[in-house]
Formats: sequence, structure tokens, C-alpha cells
Amino acid sequence: MLAESQDEEQIIARVAAIDIGKAELVCCVRIPGPGNTRRRLQEVSTHPTMTRSLADLASHLVGLGIERVVMEATSDYWKPVFYLLEAHGLQPWLVNARDVKHLPGRPKTDVLDAVWLCKVAERQMLRPSFVPPYPIRRLRDLTRYRIDLVGTRTAEKNRVEKLLEDACIKLSVVASDIFGVSGRAMMAALIAGERNPSVLAQMARSSMRRKISELEEAFTGQFDDHHAFLLARMLARIDGIDADIAALDEQIEAQLAPFAAAAERLDEIPGIGRVAAAVILAETGVDMTRFPTAGHLCSWAKFSPGITSYAGKNKGNGSTGHGNRYLARVLGEAAVNAGRTKTFLGERYRRLARRRGKNRAIVAIGRSILVIIWHLLQDPEARFHDLGPEHFSHRINPDASKLNHVRQLEALGYTVSLTPAA
Repeated sequence: MLAESQDEEQIIARVAAIDIGKAELVCCVRIPGPGNTRRRLQEVSTHPTMTRSLADLASHLVGLGIERVVMEATSDYWKPVFYLLEAHGLQPWLVNARDVKHLPGRPKTDVLDAVWLCKVAERQMLRPSFVPPYPIRRLRDLTRYRIDLVGTRTAEKNRVEKLLEDACIKLSVVASDIFGVSGRAMMAALIAGERNPSVLAQMARSSMRRKISELEEAFTGQFDDHHAFLLARMLARIDGIDADIAALDEQIEAQLAPFAAAAERLDEIPGIGRVAAAVILAETGVDMTRFPTAGHLCSWAKFSPGITSYAGKNKGNGSTGHGNRYLARVLGEAAVNAGRTKTFLGERYRRLARRRGKNRAIVAIGRSILVIIWHLLQDPEARFHDLGPEHFSHRINPDASKLNHVRQLEALGYTVSLTPAA
């Protein structure tokens, strides 16, 4: 039996769509026509992306009573438009360009893109991307810049090691960290002109003094003024980055103050420290109403395998896809750190790593941590409780475990008889 369709009730009456470029944007507005007709009025206009022009456009949309404004995530060009429309009281939606594909054979221009986006949006065929509120965005800017600086510092430290290798200085063979107190003192002496291996080796501190003879061999190289010049520049750059990271840490602590309670709860999770908690809050926010369930959060973060169904068969390799790289990085580091602890997550990581490999274990533990994060942020009264590393052994059925071992031995050609221990 066919029922009458009521799709017209699902149409958003007043909607706008924006196709954004670097210098200009095209805005398409669709509103109801005059009277009780079902006709729609459409207006397409082009505007510069300067602040004054954007403010005029926002005022125009407010005057038309626009209920929703949608735009594609085009590089970073969407940010000033989104933030300004948001400040004018509108409801901007950022949508994934993958969800707004043109029909095959249609010509593609900025105007047609805006019209197509507006028509798709008015029929509620789009879903918005997650854009955090203003305080979280500020925290995110700081944490992301800190991560980038840490990467830059690591690259610079690698250049230092390559430079020493070029000069036949094998300091990294003897010292686990050439940028410790001893290593920095020795490199400073090299820059100052000291070339005597014995003198350089005597600068070792603490446990490094047990390797004096090895250090003398390591400093027997071809270090000259050319290497000294480059090493001085590299060490100065590393020190400058260290100072910038320290300044960022202070600013992150200040921006994290309103979310201190949430950060403390996340800090209780094995593998997550203060810095990791700040990064997680900056990427996910503290309001979990945006993610109805923990599964929604994992899916958004691409920590859930995607499955495609064709002709009644599930296909795909179970890969998660590419998500938020900053969140994925901190969750991966937290999973590895948790794997070194005597906790439930640590034991689960080790069990999975033995059976499935370390990479799969990292993704699985990262997803478990993300589920814990959702529950802690969804309920302000919730606290983390570790089940303990013995959780798995306590839950194993002894009969099932015994039968499994017997079958494995029988598969190897043994006849097994069990006698209970006295």
C-alpha cells in the first residue's frame, strides 16, 4: 500500500548556502515565495571575503530570517565566514565536501555549486561537521601549535645527530640521550673549540662517567669549524623551540582552567597525562551531547572500522580511515604508554599485541580509551576505576581453558590425559 509523501514538511523554509574561495564567495539564498504558492524564491550573489563585506552579508541573511547557513570545509577559508556568521546569531553548518557531490554530467561553477549546496541543504540531506565552541577553539590552537613545535624540535635534533655522524662523532652510540646535561656540555665544548677526546669525555656527569673510555673513542673524529658553525645554529634553534613550548604550556594551563575538573578525570586514565588530557579536550570538547553514544565519538575519530555492504556481503579490510590526526596521535601515544602499566588496559594491550600485532593493539586500546573518555565527559560525576591486570584471568572459564590446551596438544599429535594435582 502506497502512502502519500510529505517531503514538503521536511524542507527548511529559509536556507542559505555559501561556496567559499580565498578572495570571494558565492551565496545562494532560497526562501518561500509570495502567498501560499509552493514556489521558492532564489537569490545568488557574490561577495568579497573581507570582514566588512562578510558583516554586510551576515546582516542581510539575518534580515531575511535565514534558519540555516551551510558551507563546505574548503581549506581554512571557511573559518572567518563561519565565525562571523556565528557572531551574528545565525546557525552556520560546516559540511564535508564528500557529502555534497555533484551529479555526473553537471557543469561545475561557483554559482552552480552554491545553488546545488542550497538545494541539498533545504531538504535536510546534510549533516554538520563538529566545530567546537570558542573557548575550545582557542585551546585547540595552542595544543596543535605545541604538537607542531614538538615535531619541529624532533626534526632539528635528528639534524644534530646526522651532523655529528658526518663529523665521525659517535656520541649517540654511547649516550642514550645526547641532549642531556652531559651531551649538551660536550657539544658546547665542541662549539667553543675543544677537540681533545679526553677532555670532552671528562665532562660526563652521573652514570655517564662509567663510559669515559667509550666516550673518548666516540669523540675521536673529524669535527671542524664548519661543523661547529652548523651545530651552534641547530642548538640555538632547539633552545628557542624549548622556550616557545614552555610559553605555550603556560598559556595552555590558563586556557584549560575552566575545564580543570574534566582534565583531572582524564588524567586518571592510564597512559594519559596532563598534556594529553589538554589535547583530547581541545579536539573533542567537553560537551558530549554532540556525540549521542561512545560509538558516535569513536566513529567521528575514525577509531571504528568501516564496513561496506554489496549484494548482501560485507566487504572491506576493516580499516578505520583517516580522522583527526592530532587526536589519533595522542590516543596512540596513550595506548603505548598504557601498555607499559600493570593495569587492565596494559594487560589488554599486551594480550592483543601477542595475537594481532602492536599496530592493531594500539588502535584497539585507543578506541577503549576513547570510550572511557566519552563516559567520563558525559557524566561529570563519573570517575575512572581500573579493573586491574588480573581481570582477564579471573573471568576465564577454567574448563574452557583446559579444553583449549588439550585440543592444541592433540593437534600436535599427543594423547593427553589429565590428572588433578594433589
